[in-house]
Amino acid sequence: MERRLTAILAADVVGYSRLMGLDEAGTLSALKTHRREMADGKIAEHQGRIVKLTGDGMLVEFPSGRNGKKVRRQSAKLLKTW
Repeated sequence: MERRLTAILAADVVGYSRLMGLDEAGTLSALKTHRREMADGKIAEHQGRIVKLTGDGMLVEFPSGRNGKKVRRQSAKLLKTW
């Protein structure tokens, strides 16, 4: 059996249910845009692999904790300006 060390990033949207209640179409559109324009590129840049997507979240695997931390930090900075 092959063993490997990996890091898992779990992310979700804070207030997703409330946002969906206010504007379902707008919330889904914004979530898809964020994922396409920001998250997918950062995940790939740091050798990440999306393991599972949920309505408002995702599980991502990285080959190291450092890579996962970089994505989390960079995404948080981008979201503040988004």
